Amino acid sequence: MVLSKFSTIVGWNSAIRESVNQSRPHKALLLFFQMKQNGLEPNNFTFTFLAKACAKLSNLKFSQIIHTNVLKSPFRSDIFVQTAMLDMYVKCDRLADAYILFERIPMRDVACWNVMLMGFAQLGFLDKVLRLFHEMRFARILPDTITVMGLTQASLETKNLALVKAIHAFGIQIGIDGDVSMANTWISAYSKCDDLSSAMAVFNGIEIGARTVVSWNSMIAGYANLEKFLDALNFYKWMLCDGYRPDISTIVSLLSSCIQPDKLLQGVLIHCHGIQMGCDSDIFVVNALISMYSRCGDILSSRFLFDGMSNRTCVSWTAMISGYADKGDLNEALRLFHAMEAAGEKPDLVTVLSLVSGCGQTGALELGKWIHNYAFSNGLRDSIVVCNALIDMHAKCGNINSARELFYALPVRTVVSWTTMIAGFALNGNYEEALDLFCLMVDLDLKPNHLTFLAILQACTHAGLLEKGMEFFDMMKKVYKINPGVDHYSCMADLLGRKGRLEEATELVKSMPMKPDARIWGALLSACKIHHNVEIGEYACRRLFELEPQGAVPFVEMANIYASERRWDEVAALRRAMKFKKVKKIPGQSLLHVNGKPHVFTVEDRGHPEGLLIYAMLDCLALQLKEEQYSPHSDNFVK
Repeated sequence: MVLSKFSTIVGWNSAIRESVNQSRPHKALLLFFQMKQNGLEPNNFTFTFLAKACAKLSNLKFSQIIHTNVLKSPFRSDIFVQTAMLDMYVKCDRLADAYILFERIPMRDVACWNVMLMGFAQLGFLDKVLRLFHEMRFARILPDTITVMGLTQASLETKNLALVKAIHAFGIQIGIDGDVSMANTWISAYSKCDDLSSAMAVFNGIEIGARTVVSWNSMIAGYANLEKFLDALNFYKWMLCDGYRPDISTIVSLLSSCIQPDKLLQGVLIHCHGIQMGCDSDIFVVNALISMYSRCGDILSSRFLFDGMSNRTCVSWTAMISGYADKGDLNEALRLFHAMEAAGEKPDLVTVLSLVSGCGQTGALELGKWIHNYAFSNGLRDSIVVCNALIDMHAKCGNINSARELFYALPVRTVVSWTTMIAGFALNGNYEEALDLFCLMVDLDLKPNHLTFLAILQACTHAGLLEKGMEFFDMMKKVYKINPGVDHYSCMADLLGRKGRLEEATELVKSMPMKPDARIWGALLSACKIHHNVEIGEYACRRLFELEPQGAVPFVEMANIYASERRWDEVAALRRAMKFKKVKKIPGQSLLHVNGKPHVFTVEDRGHPEGLLIYAMLDCLALQLKEEQYSPHSDNFVK
């Protein structure tokens, strides 16, 4: 019976196809070679199955062997075989070879065009995708759902909302808007462009009976990406009420929306729900749980899950390393990094970025330099993302010269590169360089984004350049049509306040199109402290009390303002209120790295092992300053 099965090409094709469908591509290729040895020649179906096998393996050598067999066969001009060859080269990351083959096909159908279009879309070549689309239309090929999906995917590389809407309109025009897969794609696209209202409109446009789990997951993921946990959770409840059973993607999306310490309880509840569903052992869910617990501040639970994993992926290691790095425990992060390599798992770009970010947050320059060398020696020298992160790290560690060298050594600079360098100059007090770099960027016709303007406004704020700050604020709105965010308004309020123009700062805050947050009122209150303005200080203080009833800042700052005006009764009243409400001021801390080891110092803390030597040295420095008649209100010693 076995012999009769393989006595015809149909039998061999059936066995090859079954092997491909069962994700056993090596067996499919082995069957092909056995078939040839048995004297049977493949047909067009054989080659399409073999192309899928090579695509799954992403193996160029096998792909070239199969293509050579195609060229020697009577099916070299078969459009289905040619399309399968195209897809095979695309899946092997040989887009250039695929395009050469594509141009040699005389009669291309829509499937052929779609393969090329999707290939360029997946690599983010938006210009090439649009050019192919126009050529396709010129050739009078009618686009289908796959075509529009490719266009939508390509548009997401730039998060171009206007382009997404134009593609959506085109899809409606050609009559594919009723396809639920297409609707799911548009929901995801609008969500990634931060336009949840349009995503919701598309979701509501799907007939209730036609919605799939993917439809619901796309909306939940959209809310999660924008950190709108309550919206994601409410949507999840609606999904359950409508009788849809969540899957692994649902749980992962919900977990990814829990990224703040105050969401830890909700994250635990979702974890429990995942256990009830039986998906808590899925590696994607476990990785999401490790990330959720660490980002919510529960690093012990993250480590418990990580240590209990039998099979760890690069994502698992990276999530754990990132958790320690974000916590500031770079010693453990680095230990895990080395353990990851010892386990045979190669750290990827995200792993390196996690360590670089941790070094920048804690000021660990020596470790940052080591990661810098590691990244460059492991093939990441040409990664613009890594280089931008290294510029940011060096700047945050105070090593502005290395940051500058890296920036000017970049062969190609993105807007992120310019923004990072401008922010680095601002952070290190190089205000003139920050302004010069911004002006150079504008002169080169590079379009600054909202983060670029935030960086230059921060530079103006720290330098006290009010006129320049107002100029850039107006430029952002009028020239580049960028709506200022809360952070931009905060910078302007701070800048006006520092210059004593408190009434203007207050009016600016009142005119904001969004609700001011605690940072803005805090900046205004600090300005009132500098300029002894009790009236506006009280107004800002009341707003802060509304936003943060248990916050210590408004109590302390307002008490200092009253004390500067010798209004001791009001100072005493604030102190009593703090005591009554059990408000505690968190003491300030300093962090030093000595020989790669972090040392934390808290106000009035004498618990450091080398405390006696440290404070003896501080006393000597204080005595020396006294002898030199140092003036704390001057930048120089007064002789």
